[in-house]
Amino acid sequence: SRPPLSARSAPSMVASPPAKAAPPAADASQLIGNTPLVRLNKIPAKDGCVGEIYAKMESLEPCASVKDRIGRGMIEGAEAAGHITPGVSVLVEPTSGNTGVALAFIAAAKGYELILTMPESMSMERRMVLLAFGAKVVLTPAAKAMKGALAKAEEIVAKTPNSFMLQQFANPNNPKAHYESTGPEIYAALPDVDCFVSGVGTGGTITGTGKFLKEKNPDVKIVAVEPAESPVLSGGKPGPHKIQGIGAGFVPPILDTEIYDEVIQTSSMDAIDMARRLAVEEGLLCGISSGAAVLAAVQIAKRPEMKGKKIVCIIPSFGERYLSSMLFDQQREEAYNMVAEDVEI
Repeated sequence: SRPPLSARSAPSMVASPPAKAAPPAADASQLIGNTPLVRLNKIPAKDGCVGEIYAKMESLEPCASVKDRIGRGMIEGAEAAGHITPGVSVLVEPTSGNTGVALAFIAAAKGYELILTMPESMSMERRMVLLAFGAKVVLTPAAKAMKGALAKAEEIVAKTPNSFMLQQFANPNNPKAHYESTGPEIYAALPDVDCFVSGVGTGGTITGTGKFLKEKNPDVKIVAVEPAESPVLSGGKPGPHKIQGIGAGFVPPILDTEIYDEVIQTSSMDAIDMARRLAVEEGLLCGISSGAAVLAAVQIAKRPEMKGKKIVCIIPSFGERYLSSMLFDQQREEAYNMVAEDVEI
């Protein structure tokens, strides 16, 4: 018979060297940055890639998106310039969701009132998170995309005393945040990176990160990703699409159109399909724009000249923010229709 648990030999325990822990953060904003890179394995193998693909996991930021970086950068930049004061200034900003979340958690920590304008097509999770942080949310028509949200924000600023619009699409502190953090982090982790792939929303990520990487190695290839349904960077006309966070429908003022070497278009459905694959094949739960970036990276990694080359793509946000979107239609229906199974106890 099996001996009682107390009589079995316990596994030997050997003390490991003490872990190098980071010192306590002074506040929540100090948790931003230093996200890891992870190599993708199954998807590149199945899709016939000859290059290596690494994902920059911005979904692991404190508020689960790459926009945490620019939220802190823009608010601290405006404070340093004397434009805003906690408890006095009212911050106003148009957002597709994630920048708003970043601004909301930092505004809450610093004591700012925040008003956000957002297309009604953005996910319910984004609305709820913004409200949870105490922000006021004003929705604009989906058909007017980010242009509509921008116009509404300008209207609010015009009639609100002590208001200040951070202007993520034109604020130099946006690309500066990526030049000072995202780019150096990628280079420190993978100094022999050959290609950097990023979706374009405001243009801050690709402009700042691309500039830093190009300064380190002028031969690094920088690739912009945009929705096929709204190919503005490629010279096409804006249009509605389902890739939340990229494809604003216009060329943002802060986007350096000379920094990227190529623009790749991805359809909304293809981006959604890839985001779903990332969850079940790589164990990475992420948003639709992450699917678009990986899809573009796979396309590049399949080219013969990219054999053995290292490609880094941005994973902008965590998948839980999209549970009510079409990304998880099948899982949501299955979850709602589940029935408990009886059990004898």
